[in-house]
Amino acid sequence: MKRGIYIIPSIFTVANIVAGFFSLHFSIFSDFSAAAWAIIVAILMDIADGRVARAMHAESSFGVELDSLADFLSFGIAPSILMYQLVLHGMGKIGFAIAVFFIIASALRLARFNSAAVMKHGEPKTHFEGLPTTAAGGIIASFVLSYELFEQGTPLAAKNIKLLTKKMPLFFEVMPFLMVLISIFLISKIKYSNFKKLNFAKPHSFQLLVLLIVSIILIFTYPQNTIFIIYILYFLSGIVGYVLRLIRLRRHGTDTELKTRN
Repeated sequence: MKRGIYIIPSIFTVANIVAGFFSLHFSIFSDFSAAAWAIIVAILMDIADGRVARAMHAESSFGVELDSLADFLSFGIAPSILMYQLVLHGMGKIGFAIAVFFIIASALRLARFNSAAVMKHGEPKTHFEGLPTTAAGGIIASFVLSYELFEQGTPLAAKNIKLLTKKMPLFFEVMPFLMVLISIFLISKIKYSNFKKLNFAKPHSFQLLVLLIVSIILIFTYPQNTIFIIYILYFLSGIVGYVLRLIRLRRHGTDTELKTRN
């Protein structure tokens, strides 16, 4: 890992920090929609700093540490305060404990990622171990944005997926449980794709092109709902992948046992 400060990637990381601070500011004053959008901006900055650093071959130990601090603020502390102000504060000590658990899990997840980044050798991994903090923050921010559509009611009916919007009160009720689940997945070793295998400079399947086009159209048409759906699907992808790997291991074990008997 190179030493030194690379200015351009660091600018995006600092923008991530600023967005995280704005999210905290808006949460304190109960402007939950603005707080959630600030987290979304922080996610975009986090994606940009990594892409720019790799494109410029400007990855450094300083960049890793600064990025980790930015992520802890924007995707650990800011989402936790947002959810505490919106949902958890009404649960008393239990709500407070859930918010603190989320922050601790985020810190542990980032510390593990940093230690792995320092010690890694050879080819880069194609997956994350545990739910990324960026995704955890994205789930919470996109939930808040979709719930705001429900609260604002019919004037924005053309900008939301009605079936999902009707279910938002249910999501509101289960968010404390989902926060605990997200926290557990942050510190788990369940594999999540980091999408490093995707190289858009190489030929891909027609189905992938169609999926990308549909996703872009949906994001522009129903931004809040589509972002929420994407993050929930990503969250579930780790669970599905884990179950499929267990099934494959059991089948492999059964086949090996049968061959041994024969």
